[in-house]
Amino acid sequence: MDKQDLKKKLTPIQFHITQENGTEPPFQNPFWNHFEEGIYVDIVSGEPLFSSLDKFDSHCGWPSFSKPIEKLKTKLDTSHGMFRTEVRSLEADSHLGHLFTDGPKDLGGLRYCINSAALKFIPLSKLDEAGYGEYKKLFLK
Repeated sequence: MDKQDLKKKLTPIQFHITQENGTEPPFQNPFWNHFEEGIYVDIVSGEPLFSSLDKFDSHCGWPSFSKPIEKLKTKLDTSHGMFRTEVRSLEADSHLGHLFTDGPKDLGGLRYCINSAALKFIPLSKLDEAGYGEYKKLFLK
């Protein structure tokens, strides 16, 4: 999908985050304190990114996850005078957020700090109808 089509499909904040490497304000985004069971997918491509099972409250104001469902791209980000690891979706190459090594040790020590605007949430009860039924197995106890 080209940039003009994406501008029509996405809200201005979704476009800014995913296509222009933006960052939304902390504590002012829909998923920072959202803990319903389900999966989070790329707002651009719909590719599965994270499970609510791997989400934790990092007190940073953005959704934080200990690991992705599937492989993600990472690259060095030196913007704003910092050295960070940027996280991007594999299929759509959407900017998602950043990866830090200050996550809970018992969850592996990683913190995927992700912008809500890059995500679409699919509740567990809607996985089948949304075409993500194969991910229900993640929630089997």
